[in-house]
Amino acid sequence: MNYYDEVTAFLGNWGRFQKILFFILCASVIPNGLGVLSVVFIVDNPKHHCSIPDVNLTEDWLQAIIPIEVSCIFAIVSAFFAFILVYLHVVLWSKDLKGHRLTWLRTDHPDWDYFGLSDQWKQPFTSTIYFVGVLVGSFFCGQLSDRFGRKPVFFITLGIQTLFTFLQVFSTSWEMYSVLMFFSGLGQIANYASAFVLGAEVFCGNVQTVYTTAGVCLGFSTGYMLLPLFAYFIRQWRFLVLAIALPGAVVIPLWWITPESPRWLLSQGRVEEAEAIIKKAADMNKVKAPSVIFKNYKVDHGNPRQYTVIDLYRNREMRLPSIILPLTW
Repeated sequence: MNYYDEVTAFLGNWGRFQKILFFILCASVIPNGLGVLSVVFIVDNPKHHCSIPDVNLTEDWLQAIIPIEVSCIFAIVSAFFAFILVYLHVVLWSKDLKGHRLTWLRTDHPDWDYFGLSDQWKQPFTSTIYFVGVLVGSFFCGQLSDRFGRKPVFFITLGIQTLFTFLQVFSTSWEMYSVLMFFSGLGQIANYASAFVLGAEVFCGNVQTVYTTAGVCLGFSTGYMLLPLFAYFIRQWRFLVLAIALPGAVVIPLWWITPESPRWLLSQGRVEEAEAIIKKAADMNKVKAPSVIFKNYKVDHGNPRQYTVIDLYRNREMRLPSIILPLTW
């Protein structure tokens, strides 16, 4: 048992304070899961037939002559008879599509994501842009939370994710949507990492283990599972994006009841603030706190050393885990 766990043992592991914070942090990562796969439902070409007003065919004949494709032009030139029948329609082709009855099709679909045959790369590339944002965010979120605190970074990155997801509602082009997705991904990973670290530092004992291995992951998975449900009932894409953004906006007001990490405050020499949080937690758990909690804690008022990610590889005990974990992710 380390120093912090020992002096805060009087709180217990699962009081009212821990229960409320556990729920808040797990719920806060639900928007992370909602946004990750949103591109599947927003930027997608639903399978369709080209609309050929002059040809009145049954469904079976239509499928045989003009197969369902993601590109109208490709479908036409891929069938010889269809090419003869609708040669003039190829020249005058427009975005007049007929959705197949077995294919999901929103009542309102972004005009800019009906990609032609030469633009099919844009669909997977949109996901790549999102995860490039995730990669960029993962580089600096740890350094920011070490410098400014877990709580500020947690809520600021949640705000970034929520804001840029909301702005996707006003997307008028694929380029605009992709840029907004980049910043959504950046905020997503930084928010998730901050929530993970904040809970890991506040909780102790078995609760800490459950939170870091299951709790925060279940919150993220809940977002995964809610996204298809949202997409099934919300067929207009702008309202779907709005539904993805709103849960983050609901979490932001929880700033006033979410504490800073006492461990981080101690590392910064802010002992009084750390004790105030522990005493408030003791009141919530209905236990009596000592008048001085961190009485043997020594504050270094000199110039403390600033650690970086390089120090993980300098330490013999941390070197191997620091190599293995990025590879597993």
